[in-house]
Amino acid sequence: MRASLQSLLKKSSPLFRGIFLGTMAFSTYFCMYAFRKPFSAAIYSDLTLWGIDYKIILVVAQVLGYATAKGMGIKVVAEVKPHQRLLYIIGMILYSEICLLMFALVPAPDNWMFMYLNGLGLGMIFGLVFSYLEGRRITDLLGAGLAVSFIVSSGIIKSVSRWALSLGIDEFWMPFMVGLCFFPALVISVWCMNLVPKPDEQDKLERVERVPMFAKQRRKFMKKYGLGMVLLVSIYVLMTVFRDIRDNFGVEIWQELGVTDIKIFSETEIIIGIAISLMTGVAFLIKNHKNALWFNHGLILGGCLLMLLGTLLYNGGSITGYWWMVWNGLGLYMAYVPFNGILFDRLLAALNERGNVGFLFYTADFCGYLGSVLVLLVKNFGKNPISWLDLLNAFAQLLPTLCIVLVISSYFYFNQIFQQKTKSGLRFLGA
Repeated sequence: MRASLQSLLKKSSPLFRGIFLGTMAFSTYFCMYAFRKPFSAAIYSDLTLWGIDYKIILVVAQVLGYATAKGMGIKVVAEVKPHQRLLYIIGMILYSEICLLMFALVPAPDNWMFMYLNGLGLGMIFGLVFSYLEGRRITDLLGAGLAVSFIVSSGIIKSVSRWALSLGIDEFWMPFMVGLCFFPALVISVWCMNLVPKPDEQDKLERVERVPMFAKQRRKFMKKYGLGMVLLVSIYVLMTVFRDIRDNFGVEIWQELGVTDIKIFSETEIIIGIAISLMTGVAFLIKNHKNALWFNHGLILGGCLLMLLGTLLYNGGSITGYWWMVWNGLGLYMAYVPFNGILFDRLLAALNERGNVGFLFYTADFCGYLGSVLVLLVKNFGKNPISWLDLLNAFAQLLPTLCIVLVISSYFYFNQIFQQKTKSGLRFLGA
């Protein structure tokens, strides 16, 4: 069967291969969320550890695990060989599921460490999945599909998890049970994705061949474009903070808004996911890589403005809490999604730099999760207690404002880089 499917994919049209690869990547990352997000659908009320709310402990532990994995991923994902991806992904998922089993078996609150280990196992999955997609002529479309997976899956998995809790499944066993249900589909999806042929010569010509980036190449890249990376990473850190609060404490925020329907998570995120996939997919139509880079900058700017406008209307009583959550979610992902490979893929191609998205993405992701942990700790130990709804509202005003300044600065920085390269007589791919 393996040989037959592999032969079919080699003989098929680029369009068919793209649809197949995009579907398998979507399915793989969708299933991964069944090992990551179920615990956040529970409340874990009346539990504390070291004077900290137990759920905050769990969120911080998993995020720290993620941050640790992202730090490791700067090297590991940047250097991973194509034939290693399959075993890496399945091995990490299996390890994370074992951690969820231990989370259920060890009494609370002493089981928090297993949530850290769970995050440690899952933190490199996105980079490994995206490594199958990058460097192709249709990477923008494939990236748009992958973006839909982590937007939609978060909401749907939380709805599934809330449904599991309504059946009477213990909130400590529920994450393991949900993950177990999705494991077979994940293995099949990764196996199928691994059969897709590598980028062809035309892909390499248009997008620059993607190669491992070792320490020397990484230092060289940062020396050349360090300030621009600082500006872009800063935007990603701020949007990651907002996303983690909205995502991990969505149950509490919706309850404060007076909504308890378990379908609300999947309902709102499906709306947002479809809209984001259409917007990010437009980048496929832009063949000039520099223009595509500016398009992604425009998405970030537009998303920040939408978050500000939605919050202004909500606070003024012009829209309901439901539509405020949709608006700030749509704006958030307009600014957040470009960083999940699409922007960096175009940046490498526009700069005509050999390398891979893994290094750039994991540098940004590592910083983003550290920022998220810092905010959660400050929130817990702050002298003036603030609800999750009020915190989200305040951040929906502050963070987009800062990001607007940063994205405009990034535009001017990279525009100057392009002008200097043009004066030097260097050619831009896709120009």
